[in-house]
Amino acid sequence: MDFSKIVREHQSLVFSLAYHMLRNAASAEEVAQEVFLRLYQDRARISTDEHLVHWLRRTATHRCLDILRRPANRPHLDVTELELSSEPKAVDPFMDRTLRRLVSALSPTARAMIVLRYQEDLEPREIAAMLDLPLATVKSRLQRALVVLRGKLAREEGPSYGAARA
Repeated sequence: MDFSKIVREHQSLVFSLAYHMLRNAASAEEVAQEVFLRLYQDRARISTDEHLVHWLRRTATHRCLDILRRPANRPHLDVTELELSSEPKAVDPFMDRTLRRLVSALSPTARAMIVLRYQEDLEPREIAAMLDLPLATVKSRLQRALVVLRGKLAREEGPSYGAARA
């Protein structure tokens, strides 16, 4: 397959994943450029379209985690500015902004798992393969991240949120 065609077909996937993790358009563009440069260098190793998509997601995720782990590079932008047309519109815009802010406050690994699971719609076994972690570890970390998000949301929304969920 022609490299320029690969870039055209998959650039939105790589950018979207990086943007959801980093919450910064410039950083997401840099990650996308780095990922595609590395793909160009390693393209002979990619055997199928499925392998390509897996490789792109894995490489972008690991690059974002590297960036997020450096304290000086943690994003400081308002995460509510994200408005992608491919996303379904939230029923409650306030809740949507709140969830985005709370997800951006998670640790880099927890944020990566939440983004991969709920934005990229990957199964836990796919996330485990991508992050080189045991499946049980991914499942438990996803559960912990969800508990943290629910707790923070309940504190922000007040007692009515917990009562509505019970």
